[in-house]
Amino acid sequence: MVMKNYPPEFKADAVALVLSRPDRTITSIARDLGISRETLRLWVRAAQARGEGRQGAAGDAAAGKSASSGHLPSDDVLEEENKQLRARIRELGQERDILRRAAKPFRGRDELVSRFQFVEDHKALLGVKRLCRVLQVSRSGFYRWLKDAGARLARRQADEQLAGRMRRIHAEHDGTYGSPRMTAELRAAGRKVNHKRVERVMREHGIVGLHLRKKVRTTVPESDTAPVPDLLQRDFTAEQPNTRYVGDITYLPVGGGTFLYLATVVDLHSRRLVGWSIADHMRTELVVDALQAAAHTRAGRLDGALFHSDNGGQYCSREFARACRRLGVTRSRGAVGTSADNAAAESFNATLKRETLQGAHRWPDARTARLAVFRWITRYNTVRRHSRLGQLSPIVYEKTADSLKAAA
Repeated sequence: MVMKNYPPEFKADAVALVLSRPDRTITSIARDLGISRETLRLWVRAAQARGEGRQGAAGDAAAGKSASSGHLPSDDVLEEENKQLRARIRELGQERDILRRAAKPFRGRDELVSRFQFVEDHKALLGVKRLCRVLQVSRSGFYRWLKDAGARLARRQADEQLAGRMRRIHAEHDGTYGSPRMTAELRAAGRKVNHKRVERVMREHGIVGLHLRKKVRTTVPESDTAPVPDLLQRDFTAEQPNTRYVGDITYLPVGGGTFLYLATVVDLHSRRLVGWSIADHMRTELVVDALQAAAHTRAGRLDGALFHSDNGGQYCSREFARACRRLGVTRSRGAVGTSADNAAAESFNATLKRETLQGAHRWPDARTARLAVFRWITRYNTVRRHSRLGQLSPIVYEKTADSLKAAA
């Protein structure tokens, strides 16, 4: 056991043990006593300087003579050594038990905080000093940690309240919000909160947003269509609304192994779903209906707008080309077999299915699928926050842009 202040009796006995055992080194005796070699050496030198060394020398000579004549140490000396060794063994056993008890609580947690908590839980039985020494933590650090218990409790209660608010937001948005949108939602409600805290509280309370699912390719290209240039060149931005659009078709799996199909028209300025159409087929009228719905949303005007798509047969048809000319739309198409050329539309479809199906493989029937998609599209345009829009919804973003333009 390591002590800072040793009783005079202990020092005297230690010096006497050294002087009476010339057959042993100071290092071995210091190890048995649980003190440092230099400390014991200083005690011996101090005792010799006080004149105790002569007596010790005489004892050394007697001990040497006894050793040379083959006599064993006295029973008292052996008993004292055994007593000290037994004490040391008990001390080591206690330290081993402390480490065994501490091993399990430390797994998967903040190690320093776990050690402080372990000291707090076991200090009545084993003592703070011993526990801090064995666990290799600072006693002063432990007492500072103990002093801050009230502040930690307050932070924990505040985190619990925040987690409750997060769960309500999570449920309101069908469990789709991750930490960025959750942070924006809290700030919009007047809650000053750091995004790192939001991430931590969501992680600690198991609040998880949806993640991307594997995409299923549905494009069926036409082999003999007239070429249409790629006017976007993967630049999925627009300075003004109603100038550049992207569209695609995605499947909606329903019960019985059947499908519905959704055609979309997304404005690249605000990411708003301006036009869409659902049917149980993939005929050209599906994409024409979506484009006409977009024109209706934009007060019947798409003049001068650009519409970009993949090379699916519906978008390459003469019927769709006539609809574009009638509405004043310029067509643009990416390369054959390259989904990255229409990434914005692909991303929208992936988000829709991820957040409506939420891990399920299909909807039970077509009516349920239609209602789920309609509800999500309405929320997407009006409420759901978009990371590319500064965490605003598409319609709010368009209104904000109009307000800024009018003010200018």
